[in-house]
Amino acid sequence: MSLENFFNIFGATKLRSLLWTAWPPLDSTCLLEHVTLPVELGFFMILLVQFLRKCMNLIRKQSKVLDHATEMRPTARKFGLAFKLSFVCTTFLLAVRIFMLIRMLDHEAQCTSKLQAFSSEIIQVLSWAISLIAMCKITKSDTHFPWILRAWWLFSFLLCITSTVLHAHSIFTNQGQIGVREYADFFGLMASTCLLVISTRGKTGIVITTAANGISEPLLGEKTLKQKHSEFQGESPYGKATVLQLINFSWLNPLFAVGYKRPLELNDIPEVDIKDSAEFLTCSFDEKIRQVKERDGTSNPSIYKAIYLFARKKAATNAFFAVVSAAASYVGPYLITDFVDFLGEKGNRGLKSGYLLSLAFLCAKMIETIAQRQWIFGARQLGLRLRAALISHLYKKGLHLSSRSRQSHTGGEIMNYMSVDVQRITDFVWYVNVIWMLPVQISLAVFILHTNLGLGSLAALAATLAVMALNIPLTKIQKRYQTKIMEAKDNRMKATSEVLRNMKTLKLQAWDSQFFQRIEALRQIEYSWLLKSLRQAAFAAFIFWGSPTFISVITFWACMFLGIELTAGRVLSAFATFRMLQDPIFSLPDLLNVIAQGKVSVDRIASFLRKEEIQRDVIELVAKDKTEFDIVIDKGRFSWDPEMTSPTIDGIELKVKRGMKVAICGTVGSGKSSLLSGILGEIYKQSGTVKISGTKAYVPQSAWILTGNIRDNITFGKEYNDEKYEKTVEACALKKDFELFSGGDLTEIGERGINMSGGQKQRIQIARAVYQDADIYLFDDPFSAVDAHTGTHLFKECLMGILKEKTILFVTHQVEFLPAADLILVMQNGRIAQAGTFEELLKQNIGFEVLVGAHSKALESILMVENSSRTKLSPIAEGESNTNSSSSLKLEHTQHDDSVQDNLLPDSKGNVGKLVQEEERETGSISKEVYWSYLTTVKRGILVPLILLAQSSFQIFQIASNYWMAWVCPTTTDAKPIYEMNFILLIYMLLSVAGSFCVLARAMLVLNAGLWTAQTFFTKMLHNILRAPMAFFDSTPTGRILNRASTDQSVLDLEMANKIGWCAFSIIQILGTIAVMSQVAWQVFVIFIPVTGVCIWYQRYYTPTARELARLAQIQITPILHHFSESLAGAASIRAFDQEHRFVYTNLGLVDGFSKPWFHNVSAMEWLSFRLNLLSNFVFAFSLVMLVSLPEGIINPSIAGLAVTYGINLNVLQASVIWNICNAENKMISVERILQYTHIASEAPLVIEDCKPPSNWPETGTICFKNLQIRYAEHLPSVLKNITCTFPGRKKIGVVGRTGSGKSTLIQAIFRIVEPREGNIIIDNVDICEIGLHDLRSKLSIIPQDPALFEGTVRGNLDPLEQYSDIEVWEALDKCQLGHLVRAKEGKLDSPVVENGDNWSAGQRQLFCLGRALLKKSSILVLDEATASVDSATDGVIQDIISEEFKDRTVVTIAHRIHTVIDSDLVLVLSDGRVAEFDEPSKLLEREDSFFFKLIKEYSSRSHSFNSLATQHVQSRE
Repeated sequence: MSLENFFNIFGATKLRSLLWTAWPPLDSTCLLEHVTLPVELGFFMILLVQFLRKCMNLIRKQSKVLDHATEMRPTARKFGLAFKLSFVCTTFLLAVRIFMLIRMLDHEAQCTSKLQAFSSEIIQVLSWAISLIAMCKITKSDTHFPWILRAWWLFSFLLCITSTVLHAHSIFTNQGQIGVREYADFFGLMASTCLLVISTRGKTGIVITTAANGISEPLLGEKTLKQKHSEFQGESPYGKATVLQLINFSWLNPLFAVGYKRPLELNDIPEVDIKDSAEFLTCSFDEKIRQVKERDGTSNPSIYKAIYLFARKKAATNAFFAVVSAAASYVGPYLITDFVDFLGEKGNRGLKSGYLLSLAFLCAKMIETIAQRQWIFGARQLGLRLRAALISHLYKKGLHLSSRSRQSHTGGEIMNYMSVDVQRITDFVWYVNVIWMLPVQISLAVFILHTNLGLGSLAALAATLAVMALNIPLTKIQKRYQTKIMEAKDNRMKATSEVLRNMKTLKLQAWDSQFFQRIEALRQIEYSWLLKSLRQAAFAAFIFWGSPTFISVITFWACMFLGIELTAGRVLSAFATFRMLQDPIFSLPDLLNVIAQGKVSVDRIASFLRKEEIQRDVIELVAKDKTEFDIVIDKGRFSWDPEMTSPTIDGIELKVKRGMKVAICGTVGSGKSSLLSGILGEIYKQSGTVKISGTKAYVPQSAWILTGNIRDNITFGKEYNDEKYEKTVEACALKKDFELFSGGDLTEIGERGINMSGGQKQRIQIARAVYQDADIYLFDDPFSAVDAHTGTHLFKECLMGILKEKTILFVTHQVEFLPAADLILVMQNGRIAQAGTFEELLKQNIGFEVLVGAHSKALESILMVENSSRTKLSPIAEGESNTNSSSSLKLEHTQHDDSVQDNLLPDSKGNVGKLVQEEERETGSISKEVYWSYLTTVKRGILVPLILLAQSSFQIFQIASNYWMAWVCPTTTDAKPIYEMNFILLIYMLLSVAGSFCVLARAMLVLNAGLWTAQTFFTKMLHNILRAPMAFFDSTPTGRILNRASTDQSVLDLEMANKIGWCAFSIIQILGTIAVMSQVAWQVFVIFIPVTGVCIWYQRYYTPTARELARLAQIQITPILHHFSESLAGAASIRAFDQEHRFVYTNLGLVDGFSKPWFHNVSAMEWLSFRLNLLSNFVFAFSLVMLVSLPEGIINPSIAGLAVTYGINLNVLQASVIWNICNAENKMISVERILQYTHIASEAPLVIEDCKPPSNWPETGTICFKNLQIRYAEHLPSVLKNITCTFPGRKKIGVVGRTGSGKSTLIQAIFRIVEPREGNIIIDNVDICEIGLHDLRSKLSIIPQDPALFEGTVRGNLDPLEQYSDIEVWEALDKCQLGHLVRAKEGKLDSPVVENGDNWSAGQRQLFCLGRALLKKSSILVLDEATASVDSATDGVIQDIISEEFKDRTVVTIAHRIHTVIDSDLVLVLSDGRVAEFDEPSKLLEREDSFFFKLIKEYSSRSHSFNSLATQHVQSRE
């Protein structure tokens, strides 16, 4: 029998010699007492001491309680289920022990030593009595059971199990009867098991009820945080689940009930438990980091130690369940020999032994099921916790990175830390349990083999270690492939991200095809590494399925040489064991791989967390009542790179009194923005002091707008105040804009403000600063993106109006605003070259003149045209200007000009003002078309039947080889085999090797089909995305596209084919198992068919909920990454407004938003797996009972044993069928999401072969508009209405008009970024709508309003297509004023340009765009606010260069600076999307009622005060 064999082995292996000499033999009647008495005595003493201490403490506290009794409200305790259950079990066990003690007085004890027997029983009675009293004394402050009580419960459970096993062994050995003692053992074991479960959770569940108001208050250690948590979130069903619900996951039932009736929405999903919430986990992780810091005395704590401290408790619990599961899984293989022996000797042994064996099988499977489900769920939960803690920590670090650290990491790299690296670390949390399971699995396997095969087990061990050793080099190769794949993927994603971010520039420049080819080339590199990796994985699969054959052949041959008889029972037990060994064999390389990947990821994250942060002590805050100065900089020396010997700005001496207006001006790159950064603390301070008095607000040069509605962007975390808000909006000239939007100020802004014009974005962020009501305002060139009228309004109503009492520092290139400043700082080469009022600086005759002179020249050109056109025009008085500036300009605001928000709004009322719609989410089951599309993409699905044939062949060969061994091997050692053992093993080996080669063929077919399909899908998606119109990119956040290109594409590359394949493979496997079992006992079908029906019902009940949870989880990833990306881009603004805490809290909310569906999705998987495992166990137990019950002789014991060998895995197989189907459906969501982006409406063709324009087109550059009407969507009104005019060739045309008049829309129409609804645009007699987009755009040049630079080199940015020589590139750089800067750099033309061109100033980036146009030398050049970010002097030089270089070309200029269009041959004035005026400037100025005249009048009136001062200065010099 099994137990006899077990104890014989123990004797054979000489374990007895390892124990002390007094150790009694196994059949000793006092063995139990001998072992347990010392431990019982120890526990009793500890229980007694703890009990007495508790009593003394209660006595001391009693008097204090009595003193305060009158003040306290009466309270009552409400006992939870855990407490009640533990009380009942403790009472029952005390009663059992008392009963057994009394019984010992009347009956002989089993132990011959009465002293030992009575001592053991008395100590147990006393211990349980103290336990019961201790439970009664648990106070209301005790949230958990005392540790000693929980330890006693654990010990009593082990004692009960040992007692039960020994008594059962005694009955088997002595052929005894089951008596009272055995029943007492059984019921005691049940109660002890219950207490064990309660002790693992540990909570008492006591609730205090206050009698005064009946409020129930849970006693939780984290009470304060829980209260805060509950204010915002509902209670988690998991948090309040009972022990039984935690075991069977029935706490999910309400969610399944909802999900089965209708598709789940995010609000239907319960909140995560407090201990799984991001806020709690972040606090916990921060505390662990603090502990490591204190313990190691370092400022850079080890992230490894912090993770260890953070995860150790949960990891230990998971390890316990994992080890129990691993141990229980080997009980089946161990008992097979006994079962086959029983079937052969059924007449002698009796049915009772068979039923007990069946019960042992079932109990082992039940323990395995429960333990396996708990450790898998626990590992997922721990992964979730670690993910939340690390994401929050990375986010906080990202907000505090210094500029140098930020530039050393691209946004994509930092995003990878949060997505890829964090995911790898959570994967390691899953695999870490393999570390504990491996030695248990291998040890038990060797032990079972040794029991059956003796020394043959050593051969099995050697073969196992050999296969493991073979896997280690394969793992190293796989690791190298994985590294290459990640590198290739990073490069592809970086390029994709950059392309999506600058899509408008690529379309305008006709570079989209070349960049498409670049991404395809990067994907091809990734594809080649994927192919190598998957081929190696296919070879690993061949070894995996071939390893049982290899190990078994080696083992059986070794047995043959050693003369060990191979009976059917031994062979089948060995087969089952070898199959179990597959997991540890292949877990080791996976484990090593995951450890390697996890270590790399932890090191990467640790390296990032050690990166330099902005200096915390750079700013000294001074109380407002202590000083009259708001800003004081003394001997300031600042540098963006601390290691550079020459600072960025140096020798800064600045004192700004409260309420002063300080203007900062200077040429491009002189250090204006760096000075503001010094005041904000953003730049590294090398020396000096910076003192600030009061709160600050900051408006950066490049507008930073958050995705969301306009109001939220303006209030920016402050409470909404209607009066204050209205004043702010009025002062920032946003009132008219709001009237245009259907949603008003609740209109949603697209990603990076993409659906707003440059001027609108600038005014929104100015309004944000104004609404903050700060003491100090820092404006970095706030007027560059707005037209003259709006700039005047902002200066008067905002800077000099609503903020007149505030301290303001503003950088500006608009010299006309300087006279109003109390102090002007002129920056030159990183120093304050001059400082003083406007009049004082004019008298100094140094560098200020250059800027003023350039502006004077520009102004003179306007005045000259104005005077020559209207000789009677009287000088404009300043007072007149003030009264007329608002009334003389009555051009109505209309649709704004840059991919207008309105123009993309759906007309449904529910989505008023919403540009960026909720991410597309299919509901219901995944359509058959998605599956069909995936399966038939490659060769119309011809590979699918070949794959199924290969798998079926493998299954047939595997069953045949096992059947052969079971049939030919004798059932007893006395009988002889039918054939020679050499022949038997040869046939077995041939069958097994044939099966392994079928696996190899299947794996190769699957990988080729899967990767080919993934590549096809990728190419289709990429092509469709890059050919999509701009409207798609305006309304789709790049995060959504990137999520598909990375996460979803990875699923297709590496997982999808296997997931779909295993659906079929697992069905084939279970059909094979059922076929084998039915050979022995067809009656199994009686129970199998209905159970399968129940399994299918469970799967159908589970799938709707799980599918929606998976979809919601995938959708919720994007907001985390998008918010992180936005926060990184605006970190300086967030810090300036002291809003870090709010953004961190928002991030925590987003992490919880992802955790909710993800946690419930993995829980749902365990819910299903648990139920399927139970059903499978039931079928297996029924099969065993059938085999036991059938009369002897009806079945062959060997074949029955084979059926049991297969049946052991029935629960795994049956669960895996449903699991694989559900998993494949979840993963198929990625295919569904990618398919969504393969059906995007495309732009017009790039090239139309039948309508190609001449090679020299356009020759003259005449642009003719005929009845042009433009609208952005069918349900929206036209933006351009009946535009009819002609731009003559080789002329300069200026386009002016208020913000929103349609200027940029006209430019977009020329480039066909938007298509005409009616009318035509004809360039040199060619209708542009009839030719290909590439033919059109490649012949035109544009310098856009928002300059776009790509990561790479200077040369790569000027000439990305490599069409020009170095000489031509240098010539273009010199002409656009960048030549001297590039020559000064070490790399010259190969000097680096970081992501977004952040290492170049805004003005320099604009000059790069000019350089591109100079290289391209097109017949038509469009300037869209091209010099908005440069100073007047540089602007003048650029205008001269354009006049010279493009003198024989058509130049269309949109400008806010009137002097840039005053020299134009023709001026087009747009108003309300219509042509208001179109004529020569001189003719337009002849009419005082013309719009152009009013624009000139306002501009000159705004500059009147400046002009007077400038004139006086010139006269004084003469």
